[in-house]
Amino acid sequence: MSLRDPGRDRPIVPARSALFIVDVQNGTFNDAEAERHPEFHAAARDIVLPNLVRVVAACRHAGVEVIYTVIENLTRDGRDRGLDYKLSNLGFPPGSWEARVCDAVAPAADEIILPKSSSSAFNSTVLDYVLRNLGVTDLFVAGFLTDQCIDHNVKDAADRGYYAHCLHDACMADTRARHEAALACFRGYCRMLDCAAFLGMLDRPSDARS
Repeated sequence: MSLRDPGRDRPIVPARSALFIVDVQNGTFNDAEAERHPEFHAAARDIVLPNLVRVVAACRHAGVEVIYTVIENLTRDGRDRGLDYKLSNLGFPPGSWEARVCDAVAPAADEIILPKSSSSAFNSTVLDYVLRNLGVTDLFVAGFLTDQCIDHNVKDAADRGYYAHCLHDACMADTRARHEAALACFRGYCRMLDCAAFLGMLDRPSDARS
């Protein structure tokens, strides 16, 4: 399903686009999560990760920048984290297994990984600076969790003047109900695309692609 918004209906120009993968890391997707959040784990395993594998490969082939952010403290004790992360006891030590991107979509050589200590990477990383240096105008957001960090990053991207796009079947929340509610909440800030639609647009020849 592609939820069309004429004001955001624009071709994908690889040189001006980035795929932004949020918190798809061992600390958020692991065997313990299968017990605590079975609905999340099943959807992440069976839908989100397979979709991301295809999308990442297609983006690399087309020349779309692939950028990752992971929940990772700058300090081992997490004293640098935002207040909400401290109150929620959320954060992983630098260089830890939990802070590593999941192997299925592991970064290629020279792809950018930004450690963050807040829900939005725009608040605790140099993401905005990097995107502008790369000449990116369109940010395609995917990952975890739909009702938390995906929501924040989509809205912050829109507020900073980027065309935000959410690959909605490459995201998931703790439950399908929360996932769907979040999509309904922030859809006004972005264009909603499923991965099949995104891949079809990426494969479509266009003079604007170069």
